[in-house]
Amino acid sequence: MLKTFPKGGVHPPENKISAAAGIDVLPLPEQVTIPISQHLGAPAEPAVAKGDTVKAGQIIATSKGFVSANIHSSVSGKVFKVDKAVDASGYKKMSVIIKVEGDEWLDTIDTGNEHKKDITLNSEEIIRKCAENGIVGMGGATFPSHVKLSIPPGKHCDVLIINGVECEPYLTSDHRLMLERTGELVTGISILMKALKVERAMIGIENNKTDAIERLREFTSGIDGISVHALKVKYPQGGEKQLIKALIKREVPSGGLPVDVGTVVHNVGTAYAVYEAVQLNKPLVERVVTVTGKELEKPVNVLARIGTPVSNLIEFAGGLPDNTAKIVNGGPMMGKALANLSVPVTKGTSGLIVFREEEARRKETGPCIRCGKCITACAMGLEPYLLMSLTEKGMHERSEKEKIMDCMECGSCSYICPANRPLLDYIRLGKATVGKMIKERKQK
Repeated sequence: MLKTFPKGGVHPPENKISAAAGIDVLPLPEQVTIPISQHLGAPAEPAVAKGDTVKAGQIIATSKGFVSANIHSSVSGKVFKVDKAVDASGYKKMSVIIKVEGDEWLDTIDTGNEHKKDITLNSEEIIRKCAENGIVGMGGATFPSHVKLSIPPGKHCDVLIINGVECEPYLTSDHRLMLERTGELVTGISILMKALKVERAMIGIENNKTDAIERLREFTSGIDGISVHALKVKYPQGGEKQLIKALIKREVPSGGLPVDVGTVVHNVGTAYAVYEAVQLNKPLVERVVTVTGKELEKPVNVLARIGTPVSNLIEFAGGLPDNTAKIVNGGPMMGKALANLSVPVTKGTSGLIVFREEEARRKETGPCIRCGKCITACAMGLEPYLLMSLTEKGMHERSEKEKIMDCMECGSCSYICPANRPLLDYIRLGKATVGKMIKERKQK
């Protein structure tokens, strides 16, 4: 019987249209816009100025504090300006804008294609390499990886979990990475094990990716401590807490972290980025992005440089269909609509989905009929209808007691609601307010 998590979950149509599309390398853009905050934590501080000449892989913004990340140039060229520019959130954020002039990399970076298997660095050196090269979580959260790898005093980790689930409909970038960069990915997992000083790693993959499961089992067959596990296809199987429960039967407490139950979770994309950082001294300056949609001429998975305008990726996939109504950054369950196509690809850009009018249109909202489907679907055991109601009424102290901050924003409640209630929209609003309240309390 396939492993899965016990609470909630839904089964949206998979729509893995681009699953068979191999990773293409996107041509360099004429200009990149690189935000200095592409991670959770403190924004980095610009280290270049207008007129400076930079090479690919060069630091252009330095991390400020422990929970922060360095930002590197993804291209070679001249800094056009350091100014605010609109990012995927729709707001203007401080960015470094570079006019592209060729593709010259720093001499310290290995740009060859040879797979380097031998790991020569120790745990502390690996963590330092990850910090220097700006590695963050590639599954969407963009949490600085060196922080995750630094186990706090009093905590312990005995198993590394690798997230290859990719449960969001439409997205296939992780799937292709597992198929096409298997050896480097497995070396990246070994590097993470060495950094954490653990003897066991478990790779979780949903059973709709049987080719990836077979390929990783083949590559790990002679490696002690690494195992591959097929999981039931159920959204949100890729949530950290759900994956931990499915694989090792441990439950992360409310408000807790995976390390509280002796584990650390990293996405397959992060493991590959760690391989490049440690073995090739290559910063996180590019990533695989799925560009897909039912009407797109050529759904693709592309390796795009950070800072590339989204419009370039859409054009590479054949351009916008005439009946396009919405473009979502990320998956359809947790992603957010883009305001325009000039926004840049960032470290957290996993996919771009082009929706036609009939798919994008919101259905008319009706009154809550108290059916309880949102409660049944919630993988965190919350009461979404109640959290929405409390937010509507401004009862934020009560919503905090009802554990609104435990919501992982997976969207299962909104998906399953027969009355088409905008549950997740209100819960996000409530979480922002409660989060601000908690922050203010701590500062007193």
